[in-house]
Amino acid sequence: MSDEPIIIETDARGVARLTLNRPERRNCLSPEMMDALAASAHRLGADAGVRVVVLTGAGDTFCAGGDLKWMLAAMKSDAATRRREARRLAEMLQALNTMPKPLIGRIQGQAFGGGLGLMSVCDVAIGAKEARFGLTETKLGVIPATIAPYVVARMGEGKARRVFMSSRLFGADEAVALDLLARAVASESLDAAVEAEVVPYLACAPGAVADAKALARRLGPPIDDCVIDATVDALVKRWESDEIAEGIAAFFEKRRAAWVI
Repeated sequence: MSDEPIIIETDARGVARLTLNRPERRNCLSPEMMDALAASAHRLGADAGVRVVVLTGAGDTFCAGGDLKWMLAAMKSDAATRRREARRLAEMLQALNTMPKPLIGRIQGQAFGGGLGLMSVCDVAIGAKEARFGLTETKLGVIPATIAPYVVARMGEGKARRVFMSSRLFGADEAVALDLLARAVASESLDAAVEAEVVPYLACAPGAVADAKALARRLGPPIDDCVIDATVDALVKRWESDEIAEGIAAFFEKRRAAWVI
């Protein structure tokens, strides 16, 4: 398999499969992967030959969230670097969220933290019944900051608050109830379920699809520069806190954090 952080394969119909390709690291979001995803969103969005994009992951995990080594390096950097790195994730999500092509999530395995952010920018996400999910940031002393606008837009505030702060894990059926997934199916049925979402778009006018998606986004909760700046500020503030230093140290030392009772 390619050692590139993502793989793009486009079939004769114009259906592009965008695969997170760090299975040995559970597809956690490194700077290289985030940059590649943002660039791919812009490139696929501008490609008239692409009709639909399917987002998935290599291996058993869809996406385990942000790479903790990246986060630790950002925390130890100067203020300007911390802010730039916090914005990297936000801009990647916004590029995918505003891509003028239908984005179908093929969620073949578990997703945590930033992985739920990726699910939330999909126009529809279909997941394997066996998968587990969670916004696990607070367990580490972090918060789901730059993914928050997309997660709350997808779930609604009331549903988001059920899982936004507790770091608890939940299954695919609850992910459906929370509107993170449109459907949960057996793993062997996942490709067929994704194909059923793809096919209708191939009978639609591509420009009309793009305009309809942009209109839906414009009528939904605003996710503009002001909102993104606020989430970046919130993440940087957390990165500068004593709690995150303790949480990440506990994770790497394989011990309980000081606040665990």
